[in-house]
Amino acid sequence: MADSDRELVRRAQDGDPDAFNELVLRHQEKIFNAVYRFCSHWEDACDITQRAFVNAFRKIGEFKGDSAFTTWMYRIAFNQSVSFRRETGRQKTVSLTSKDDEMVREPAFEHNPSERLETDDSRRKVQQALAALDDDDRKIIVLKDLQGYSYDEIAAILDIPKGTVRSRLHRARLALKTKLKSFAGTARS
Repeated sequence: MADSDRELVRRAQDGDPDAFNELVLRHQEKIFNAVYRFCSHWEDACDITQRAFVNAFRKIGEFKGDSAFTTWMYRIAFNQSVSFRRETGRQKTVSLTSKDDEMVREPAFEHNPSERLETDDSRRKVQQALAALDDDDRKIIVLKDLQGYSYDEIAAILDIPKGTVRSRLHRARLALKTKLKSFAGTARS
């Protein structure tokens, strides 16, 4: 039977590198996908995810277990994402899909190729609108609407009250809607 995250954390805190390696193997895909959707650069997401786990390894002794290990990792990863962008000066963009995302299916376009162009254009506009949001709004949208986390999970990840998650999500969705209207309006001009 596999050890729980809590047990693996305890073992890692006691100096067992194999325990931390198991934590990485369990959670790297989820953390990477969130980072990739936040920054939309494949290579950057790889670097940021690696930095986040290295940082977690260095600070595993400080992890008190007040939250789940994944919650702690998301906090580290989002902080690393913001720091990385500051360091590199990368333009923020957001991807709706990842290279491994099986849930997003491309529609069939055999009979109407113009549909593919319209879909690509719509996706591009949504990505531009998401990229134009501030970091806090993007985090909420990524976690709730793209990653599917519950309000309680998001509150734990971002270390904010559940009511704040609801209000920020509402505000973020309104901002996204406004940005989408803006991008749709500029495309017609």
